[in-house]
Amino acid sequence: MPATSLAVQPRTFEGARTAESLPEVGDRAVVLAIAPTPFFGDYGCHVRILEEVRALKRRGVQTAVATYPFGRDLEEVRVHRATRFPGQKRIAPGSSRQKFALDASLALRALRAAAIERPVLVHGHLHEGALIGWLVAHTFRVPLIFDFQGSLTSEMIDHNFLAPASRAYRGFRKLEEWIVRRPDAIVTSTRSGAGLLLRDFGRSANVSVVPDAVDTGRFRPAWEIVGGDGHMARVEGLRSTLGIPRDRTIVVYLGLLAEYQGVTHLLKAAQLLANRGVPAHFLIMGFPGQDSYERTADALGLRDSVTFTGAVPYDRAHEYLALGDIAVSPKISETEGNGKILNYIAMGLPTVAFDTQASKEILGDLGVYARTGDWEDLADQIQGLIEDPDERVARGHQLREKAVTCHSWDQSVQALLEVYERAGAI
Repeated sequence: MPATSLAVQPRTFEGARTAESLPEVGDRAVVLAIAPTPFFGDYGCHVRILEEVRALKRRGVQTAVATYPFGRDLEEVRVHRATRFPGQKRIAPGSSRQKFALDASLALRALRAAAIERPVLVHGHLHEGALIGWLVAHTFRVPLIFDFQGSLTSEMIDHNFLAPASRAYRGFRKLEEWIVRRPDAIVTSTRSGAGLLLRDFGRSANVSVVPDAVDTGRFRPAWEIVGGDGHMARVEGLRSTLGIPRDRTIVVYLGLLAEYQGVTHLLKAAQLLANRGVPAHFLIMGFPGQDSYERTADALGLRDSVTFTGAVPYDRAHEYLALGDIAVSPKISETEGNGKILNYIAMGLPTVAFDTQASKEILGDLGVYARTGDWEDLADQIQGLIEDPDERVARGHQLREKAVTCHSWDQSVQALLEVYERAGAI
């Protein structure tokens, strides 16, 4: 069913509005965000939470975050961390049995945080955050907003945590259905997410699209950077440190290293290009599977064609992406958003992606698409851009303009504030 037929409130932005032009809500409002993840980490939903906190603060709304005992503290975010029990270790992204104990501890901490903060609203991120948020919101009699970032059970299958036909799957699916019915409102980053809520869970009332966005002041292409802030000098230092060649087209990927992200497909596409003699070098940035994928790359004969960096701090991501000529996002998952693409287009990078709805919602007609799961087609599309530098430049400039015009966090947070207002919180 097309997204336009859904009873949701999608936001369509025709032009950018600066933070100065947006009305302030006032300092009276405090939101308690529940983040069942080791916040802050340098990926995915962490970036969405952080940028929402920043944008809400510019509008006078303060946010406190209840989260796991692990993660990096940020001076600008008020964090309430769950108790770390003996034997608990930091967890990798994705599904984990350890999360059951972490979520129990987080629930207790979230209740304590609410008693301290006295929030006007609870904003639960991911399904576990919505479940814990329901307990907190019910206890303190405030509205609950669920930040839906894809199906819980589909993610568990993507991470090989559940088998689709298992009894455990059926149990988690029922839990997921129960969670989806609890919030006063649901926000999701994509129209396809709103469609999923209706199609699979029958939820259409009070569902709004609050798209992911990008800090276009930090993520800027080289042609816009002037002056002595040292950015380009740091980029050149990175090139030297990483050994990035100057005589090849650099293809960049920045995100989690996992199968549902299509990393093996990307490596097989790199192998095809190397075998064809195409002058490309792949800069693959992210975690947690670096060692495994390095072994795969070596087995494919890519030792001289791929550089792995490991985790990249979010506050330096723009410097690493500035090394690229082309960006790629071979994500296979059909139920999650694809926020990394926003960073790519803000950097003015022409982007090749698999033909998924989430990617098309961001890139539109300016994306270069390969058939989902087809690494040969992925290689063909990358090669086409490598061999047409004029096309790369033209797409890059158009994508940068699109990022600035349509994908700012101040625009997205305005949509979020409208959800808060309809819930009666502000």
